[in-house]
Amino acid sequence: MKQLGEILLEEGLVDESQLMHALDVQVERGSSLGRVLVELGILSEDDLVRALAQQVGLEYVDLDEFAVDRAAVALVSAAVARKYTVLPIQFRDDLLVVAMSDPGNVMALDDIRQTARMQVMPVVASHDNLVRAIDRYVRADHEIDELAGALEEQQDEVEIDLANLGGSVDDDAPIVRYVNLLVTQAITDRASDIHIEPTEKDLRVRYRIDGVLHEMQRSPKQIAGGVISRVKILSDIDIAERRKPQDGRMSVTHNGKKIDLRVATLPTVWGEKIVMRILDNSTARLDLRDLSFSDSNFEIYQESYKKPYGMILVTGPTGSGKSTTLYATLNAVSKPEINVITVEDPVEYRLEGINQVQVNPKAGLTFASALRSILRSDPDVVLLGEIRDHETAQIAIEAALTGHLVLSTLHTNDAPSAVTRLVEMGIEPFLVGSALDCVVAQRLARKLCDKCKEQYVPEDEELTGARFPWLPGEQKPVLMRPVGCTTCSGTGYRGRLALHEVMQVTEAIERHAVAGSSSADIAREAQASGMQTLRHDGWGKVLEGRTTIEEILRVVA
Repeated sequence: MKQLGEILLEEGLVDESQLMHALDVQVERGSSLGRVLVELGILSEDDLVRALAQQVGLEYVDLDEFAVDRAAVALVSAAVARKYTVLPIQFRDDLLVVAMSDPGNVMALDDIRQTARMQVMPVVASHDNLVRAIDRYVRADHEIDELAGALEEQQDEVEIDLANLGGSVDDDAPIVRYVNLLVTQAITDRASDIHIEPTEKDLRVRYRIDGVLHEMQRSPKQIAGGVISRVKILSDIDIAERRKPQDGRMSVTHNGKKIDLRVATLPTVWGEKIVMRILDNSTARLDLRDLSFSDSNFEIYQESYKKPYGMILVTGPTGSGKSTTLYATLNAVSKPEINVITVEDPVEYRLEGINQVQVNPKAGLTFASALRSILRSDPDVVLLGEIRDHETAQIAIEAALTGHLVLSTLHTNDAPSAVTRLVEMGIEPFLVGSALDCVVAQRLARKLCDKCKEQYVPEDEELTGARFPWLPGEQKPVLMRPVGCTTCSGTGYRGRLALHEVMQVTEAIERHAVAGSSSADIAREAQASGMQTLRHDGWGKVLEGRTTIEEILRVVA
């Protein structure tokens, strides 16, 4: 058998100097050569797996490119596929071809052989590649359909169970499995929200993926009551109250990771609609550099949040990533030697080392009263979930002027409008100008799938119609467009990126605030000082090949 180093040299994946350096490091660390090469950044994980497969004489497959046979996938249960990280991908003669990251796992091969009742031929794929493929192909849709049918047949029994047993319903009950599968499939599909909607004839389930709703499931109308009651019980919501909106929270464990869901009910003419917001705590631990700030915008923003006092506002519509930006900012400023307190409604993400306060209007704990109280708790940094009224805005402004760094959100369409919005709330213009240090407006656009995007030269009409910064007669830019593949489920997009408009409150803008200037005047002044508009930032990301003209026009007016 050839040594790994020989194979890597033959394939041109490393040169002799890199290999010698890695061998020296291997001796120091006592780990495998392949792992050292990956850690040093000399070799990618995929290249290592490909070389190891060649070393043991097995075939390597790239599952992002491979045409997987769904009939082969169906021979192994989702539980087995996820337990061993394996995926049947095709039939070859009388053999079942199974992709594995560890082809030496004899137990996995035996289990698959017994389950599929076929002889197995292992091939090698990287672990990350396999996990992505399992998420794509091992779906719960078929099982959800079967459970919906079973629920329809025994609806009366299900309603009795829910009414009498509450949260202690048997884990194998169809209603429990149905709701569990809806949630786990949504998490697997990277959804941010689950919409469960009774209609006139059926129960519709939609997932919001990358900011766009996709219909995933239609089930018989008869099961709506049972499904909604089950979700309400898990979320500690009153199942007897169906006439008014209610809020709750639930937690699930997915692939060993705890994930919280914020649940809201809404009475409609066909029954209660439920929306579940999936709160992934990993989002709250993001670094600001992961949020697609351009270099110039990041420098301006960093200069503001590193100051010991002042107010920073993040603006934008619901679902534009404002909370994520604020949490990432907290991660950047939070240190053991400073006291960070947040006031939120609700507390979306639990953060270690930070004091988080949940608003409770029924108990008299509003944003304003909570903020007034925490200012007596010696904070250095205050995060306020949202500025909604004059009283909250007034206390936040005063806090910023008395030596605190105040972070909050506001609902405005762009950054300059935040100044006039605070004045409209009844705050004295000179206080707004003095306290406000920086405003960030943002939107989320879908990101092109790296696996299938392709280059093209746009037509003149497309550029002029979108008011793209290009003049007829100039050389046209080379852009990227979506194609669609298995990785992105045929959409051409995977993930999202943020567009930013970062306005630093300069002396000139402060004078405009005191003079009561319009948001249009403030916008002109800010742009003259170098502020990039949301659309301008978007065009930069289009030219980088990260998103498309259509996406920028969809999210920016």
